[in-house]
Amino acid sequence: MMKIFKKAKEFYRKKIAALYYRFIMGKFGGNSLLVRPTAIDGAENIYIGENVIIAYGAWLAAVPHTGKVNCKLVIGNNTYIGRYGHIYAVSRISIGNKVLIADKVYISDNSHTYTNTKIPVIDQPVIELKSVEIKDGAWLGENVCIVGSSVGYNSVVAANSVVLRDIPDYCVAAGAPAVVIKRYNNETGQWQKTTPDGEFI
Repeated sequence: MMKIFKKAKEFYRKKIAALYYRFIMGKFGGNSLLVRPTAIDGAENIYIGENVIIAYGAWLAAVPHTGKVNCKLVIGNNTYIGRYGHIYAVSRISIGNKVLIADKVYISDNSHTYTNTKIPVIDQPVIELKSVEIKDGAWLGENVCIVGSSVGYNSVVAANSVVLRDIPDYCVAAGAPAVVIKRYNNETGQWQKTTPDGEFI
């Protein structure tokens, strides 16, 4: 009996949470789940698709610190974001459909300036970098940082990598800063090692 009660309680908790997110967010799609986030800033600028799972402890933000009128964070359908994800947009971050994101991943389209050495960095303004797009089918490993850069279709970013420049479609990237180490070869139908410029070895 206790087991049934616990299941019912969890079911209704999720339903109530979903109704709340639909009320405060730009969009919160059907069958999506956002598990006890740490913070949601600029909820009205956040658009989450259908069947999305965002695991425990996420911090989602879409706040126009740089004055961008159409600041948005968009997450496509059937995407999974692991625990303690931190995604912060001041302009636009777009995450596609069926993207797999591991735990403790950081994605941002902005940075702090640090040009004035007489002022603590915390007191210096936030600057807008390039918009970020994580395209359909991509996989971001644990502890990956994406800063003002995009990741292509079905591309893979290895754990602990720091992405500071765009990763093309159908590539594997690794390192800090991340570079392409493999690319899918359409002629052979195999993933093949490359130079950092993406040339096959």
